[in-house]
Amino acid sequence: MKALLNKSFLTNFIALAIIVTGYVCPVEQTLIKAIGFFALSGAITNWLAIYMLFEKVPFLYGSGVIPNRFEEFKDSIKQLMMQQFFTVNNIEQFIEMEEQEGGKVLNLEPLLNAVDYDKVYEGLVSSIMNSSFGGMLLMMGGEEALVPLKAPFIEKMKTVLTEMVESERFKAALQRGLNAHKIGEDIVGKIETVIDKRLSQLTPQLVKEMVQTIIREHLGWLVVWGGIFGGLLGAAFSFA
Repeated sequence: MKALLNKSFLTNFIALAIIVTGYVCPVEQTLIKAIGFFALSGAITNWLAIYMLFEKVPFLYGSGVIPNRFEEFKDSIKQLMMQQFFTVNNIEQFIEMEEQEGGKVLNLEPLLNAVDYDKVYEGLVSSIMNSSFGGMLLMMGGEEALVPLKAPFIEKMKTVLTEMVESERFKAALQRGLNAHKIGEDIVGKIETVIDKRLSQLTPQLVKEMVQTIIREHLGWLVVWGGIFGGLLGAAFSFA
């Protein structure tokens, strides 16, 4: 609140200086003192109003409204985030747009890398050996005869699977299988859980500091303009 204190102090100091000038100036004392007193009252009133937003003042009903209403502030923050940004409709549109532009909501590359191609090869060999070709292979050296085919088989399998998941047909089938609305609801639920968890950690002091951080630069000008308009009203009343 350094900027606010600087503006408040400067405004009040100028108002006091005008009041003192009104007592020592040989001309227009009534006008000068009216301007000074009205300016000081306007500045002090606005400063007190700002102070009462953030701090509880004894015997002044309604003071400390921000820390006193911090639960409502938390609910407002949540409502703003969930109703304006993280709606099911917004997330659903985002998912559908990514799919239409060729983006991958699901990255299948880790899945392809996780495939145990050695086990696939072993399963293939086992199937062959248990088939009618098994006897013929035993005459040609059995499973050892298939060893030279292992590396080419695995390489070909990787290529085929990659081409399959990148094909338009597979993407179209995947897109039909993906329920963007259901995914959106799941994401919203998780986001809401995260927001609730973070908001539960907020205290009245933190909420007060958050609001001060947002508007502190402009609060000081309320004191300044209170002093200016108070002075103008003082001048007007002195002529009335």
